[in-house]
Amino acid sequence: MPIIRELPQAHVVMLKQIRDANDELARRYQHKMAVNADLDRRLVSFQANREEIGHRWHKYREGFSAELIRYIIDKTGIRYGRVLDPFAGSGTTVFVAAEMGLDATAIELLPSSAEIMEVRNLIIQADREGVINALKEFLRRRSWETSGDVLAFNHIRITAGAFPPENEYLLGRYLFDAANHPDPVIQRVLRFAAMCILEQISFTRKDGQYLRWDQRSGRCLGKRPFDKGRIDDFSEAISGKLKQIIDDLEGRSKAPTLFPDERSTNMLGNVEVLRGSCLDILPQLKANSFSGLITSPPYCNRYDYTRTYALELAMLGVGEEGIRNLRQTMLSCTVENKEKLDLPSKFGRVCFDAVTEAFESQRVLSLILEYLEMCKKDASINNPGIVRMVRNYFFELALVIFASARTLKPGAPFVMVNDNVRYQGAQVPVDLLLSDFAEQAGFSVETIWVLPRGKGNSSQQMGMHGREEVRKCVYVWRKLK
Repeated sequence: MPIIRELPQAHVVMLKQIRDANDELARRYQHKMAVNADLDRRLVSFQANREEIGHRWHKYREGFSAELIRYIIDKTGIRYGRVLDPFAGSGTTVFVAAEMGLDATAIELLPSSAEIMEVRNLIIQADREGVINALKEFLRRRSWETSGDVLAFNHIRITAGAFPPENEYLLGRYLFDAANHPDPVIQRVLRFAAMCILEQISFTRKDGQYLRWDQRSGRCLGKRPFDKGRIDDFSEAISGKLKQIIDDLEGRSKAPTLFPDERSTNMLGNVEVLRGSCLDILPQLKANSFSGLITSPPYCNRYDYTRTYALELAMLGVGEEGIRNLRQTMLSCTVENKEKLDLPSKFGRVCFDAVTEAFESQRVLSLILEYLEMCKKDASINNPGIVRMVRNYFFELALVIFASARTLKPGAPFVMVNDNVRYQGAQVPVDLLLSDFAEQAGFSVETIWVLPRGKGNSSQQMGMHGREEVRKCVYVWRKLK
């Protein structure tokens, strides 16, 4: 049991004010909140996708499960039209919607995630037998194991030295031969397969805010040496990935499939992938054009996707400046995000002013920001950028909610998966704060599904403020008619 440290009196007073305001806000939404025994942490994370064909080809830990999206579409009654996901990630929402006969639009900023969706879409639309035969022939030849030209890996500073030399050489040989395949569709599928194995052939492991480096790399970060275990041989890893894709396309796997046989292909909805930030694209979408919105934005937890997916981004040719631009363009969820000064011109003065009013009138959020500013001034917070991040995170998400209200048809559901967080002992009720913004944007709060089990706190939080479970929720809002 961690020893709880004594807090300054000013902190104690502010934390009590925040708890009281939180309780008042919770009472306002108490009749909307319901523990949903159908949901668990496996369902609202990537874990349930490990056996889903298409989803399991790549490791995307920030997504939710296909099973959850089927559940949401069924429960919210989306039967026709087009579904929108403004933070599409690896595309679970849009591909499940298409599987169920709905058209779908994905907005995604990260090039590696957009690539996952575009390649899957290419495979669905391509001659499947032709793709299977081309991949089998490439695998049979194993030309990357023969001498020849290489396509050098486009390293950036944070990926330099990521691979054992033999793996990097074979990866370069493979990428060169893939890029010179006569069929451009097969070129992308082959490159996609390599992108899916980068972590397993490298010294790195994805770990939220950064890449963890195995001590064998000579670049180990942190106080404790990290050993990721076995680093796969490139030929073994790429052969396994290509065989997995081939087996899935041939229907050899018992796993659920998002690639139906030819008789049902015509029943699939269309998938559209828009590359870029939803803060740029949402204001440009046609009003009243979507029948539902299902999404999971980045959480307010300091995770930096440009670092987590640095290997994939570098392989796709994103350089140092591109990484910096992506980091500043994404929704503010890291301490490095700066304020986006061009938002009024993007969203228009009417929308921007309405969001500003909603943001500034939110008492709980105002108290939390005031408290975090106090912690910043007395240097008790571990990173002063947290204050700016929390402020900008909620303001930008409020803009997304208001802009989404314009694009949705009357009666359309808006479903969001997100986590509550805790900073310096202050519970940040993300579910309730965003629901308050949604009501001001023209939604009714239909229900807030609470998972039976929440999540714990970091050891630092428990040491300072004790253990307090944080709610995990799925919110269902409905655009008013």
